[in-house]
Parts: sequence; C-alpha cells; structure tokens
Amino acid sequence: MGTAPTQTVLRHHSALGSWELVYRAPHPLLLGLFDRYSGYREESAVPVRRREVASGAIVLIISFGDRLRLLPQPGVDAPAEAVSFVAGLHNGPAVTEYAGTQAGIQINLTPLGAYTLLGLPMTEITDRIVPFADVADCVGLHRDLPERLAHAPTWDARFALLDDLWLRRLAEGPVPRPEVAACWHALRASTGRVTVAELARRTGFSRRHLTARFREQVGLPPKAVARLLRFEHAVRLLDAPAPIDLADLAERCGFYDQAHLNRDFRALAGCTPTAYLAARPTDGTALGIGA
Repeated sequence: MGTAPTQTVLRHHSALGSWELVYRAPHPLLLGLFDRYSGYREESAVPVRRREVASGAIVLIISFGDRLRLLPQPGVDAPAEAVSFVAGLHNGPAVTEYAGTQAGIQINLTPLGAYTLLGLPMTEITDRIVPFADVADCVGLHRDLPERLAHAPTWDARFALLDDLWLRRLAEGPVPRPEVAACWHALRASTGRVTVAELARRTGFSRRHLTARFREQVGLPPKAVARLLRFEHAVRLLDAPAPIDLADLAERCGFYDQAHLNRDFRALAGCTPTAYLAARPTDGTALGIGA
C-alpha cells in the first residue's frame, strides 16, 4: 500500500477574518502538468480586493464559495462575476473583489498541462477568463464538479477525486507536439532567456511555422511567453524574504535595464516593482496561493 501524499496546512485568524490554505502534490503521473493543489477557505468581514499579476500558468479555480467580482482590465475578456473559472495566459493583471466566504481549489496548470487535461487549443482562452461551466461543456467535463468537491468530507478526499479525474483525462487528452514541448521546457528552464531564433534553430522549423504551432498549444507566441516567464521570475525574487536591488533584479532576470523591468511590471502587474513591494502585506493576513 502506498504512502498517502503529505499535506501542508497554513491557517490565520484575526479580527478582520480568517483563512485556511492546504497544499498537496498531485499523483506522480501528473507532476509536470501542475505542481500542486491549493485548497483554500477564507472568511472576511470586509471587502477584499486582490491584484493577480500575469504569469506563465493557466489558472483553474474550482470554487464552492461566494461569487467573485472581476473588475474590468484592458485586454482581458472576462465576465463581471464568476465562481469557478479558467484564466488563460494574458498580458496584464486581473483584479478580483469579494466579501464573505471564498472556498475552493486552485490549480496552476502549465499551458501544455492545460492543453492535455482540458483538451482544447490554448488560443481559445488566451486573454480570457472563462466560466468553468462553459469550459466543461466544451471539453466534456462534468458541470457538477464544484458541487462534488464541496460535498467531499475532507481536503484529501477532494484531491483524490481530482487525481482520478486528471488521470483519466491524461490517458485520453491530446499530446503536445514534441517541438512545442521542447520549446516550452527550454523557455521555462531558462526563465524566458532563450531567443526565438535559437528555438527555431533547435527544432529545425522556420520562426513563422514554430510560432504558429507553439501559439496553438501554449496560447501565446514564444516571445510573449518568454516575457511572461522573465516577469514571473522577477516576481518570485521580489517575493523572497531577502531584499534585492532593482537594477540587480533586472540584470538577473534578463531585462535590458531597470527601465525595461519597470515597463514590463507596469504592463503585467499594473504597477512598478516599488509599488508592488509597497502593496504586499507583511502581517500574515493575506491568503497567498501562488504557483
């Protein structure tokens, strides 16, 4: 009999509200498609607004809590409100707001993981936040998945239910083309520092041909994905406990200079790195699900 996967549980309580966050790795066959499940429950006595910066992940929220307001953002096609949803790759931040109760599971899929498990071209959800029911109808998932997860007795039972679902989808879903997978892994391993010309040379395809295939299965062209991965790396370093000089940050993450870093932060986070750091909670009251 195998050993049950280990959970990590974090909790916080204050006069303003409380939250519980439960992390668990998926079945080993699913690693590489996504890294972990993030189960959460949050109660707030006051309205909570969050800015979700752009990233290299396809974010799946399966919620059994209250509705989220999705504030309009340039270039992002989203409903005014949502409960469960899928967020494709996008070139800007998303802003959410709620009051009351939030509960559910977040899964940050790699684009190729989403391509296989959801079974649709990633271009169909690029720059979009799509209600889960619409995606479920399109790809043959059960609309009642959020309800089934809500009624499961424990977080372990919820994660096990999802493992079973994704393992079936893994066996049935489309397989990314080898050249697309190779380019994605090269970009991810280098945090976006491999050029499109180098990717084309490695695969033997023209830049135009490679870009078309990559975009269908990942959602954005290689150059745009490289930008997201550089930015994501910069955000991780900023979120680390050790302070970092912004000029050093720009150099370490492959930006031309600090001005380039600032421009990409304004586009992808909606603020400068300095403003991002100033807005980051430091008292433990924020629910940080992360990648």
